[in-house]
Amino acid sequence: MFYVYVLKSKKDGKFYIGSTKDLERRFAEYCKGLVVSTRNRLPIDMVYQESFDTKNKAQKREQYFKGGGRAHLTLKKLIEGA
Repeated sequence: MFYVYVLKSKKDGKFYIGSTKDLERRFAEYCKGLVVSTRNRLPIDMVYQESFDTKNKAQKREQYFKGGGRAHLTLKKLIEGA
């Protein structure tokens, strides 16, 4: 199983979107400050996640969310509904 996830910084309220095969391990890496892109934004919460059966599908969904425009509205609705 592959995952797309959205993290939200408690420090500045900004979001980070990513994908992984091991969601639990990856989130632990973020929380420990091992990921450069979010190290200065700790603490963080995982506010949304989706699962996919292939890496390709997960990566396409991640890129869609990172694309802006309509994707940001879709993501906002998903987060608020989650």
